[in-house]
Amino acid sequence: MGKDYFVHESSYVDDNVKIGKGTRIWHFSHVSSGAEIGEGCNFGQNVFIGNGVKIGNKVKIQNNVSVYEGVTLEDYVFCGPSMVFTNVRTPRCEFPRNTSADYTDTLIKRGASIGANATIVCGTTLGKNAFVGAGSTVTKDVPDYAMVYGNPAQIHGYMCACGDTIVKADAKHLKCSRCGVDVDL
Repeated sequence: MGKDYFVHESSYVDDNVKIGKGTRIWHFSHVSSGAEIGEGCNFGQNVFIGNGVKIGNKVKIQNNVSVYEGVTLEDYVFCGPSMVFTNVRTPRCEFPRNTSADYTDTLIKRGASIGANATIVCGTTLGKNAFVGAGSTVTKDVPDYAMVYGNPAQIHGYMCACGDTIVKADAKHLKCSRCGVDVDL
């Protein structure tokens, strides 16, 4: 029985990797040992997936993105071109931090989108359906549905799962005028 996913001939998939049905891995990519990738994902050119990384279903990772050890992407996450994850808070060349104990975990929750050239500093969590603008630097946790941008990234509003901005109905409630979803903060 053949594979039920696609890996371009120029890409490498190490041993002990799980790849879900319908996933596509394009040119010059590398998936490291122990990685788990869900169904229906699409990885562009030159994507690196580190040891033990967990990626959910229907995740889209654009060209030139490295997902390092300690990063978890839940379902429907979007990683824009050349965005960056870090995995060590205090890197030093002379005193390398290169064991799992040195890595700081990062969690990107369901439906979050990260714009092109954004940087996600390790140890942060992006909430459900959070939106990070292109070129931003995320240095602290981002709440569910928050739209952040800047350096460092700050909340500038809220965005629905459907992609429209949403307004606060009150201090603890959001309502989308496009799709009608009600969100409790």
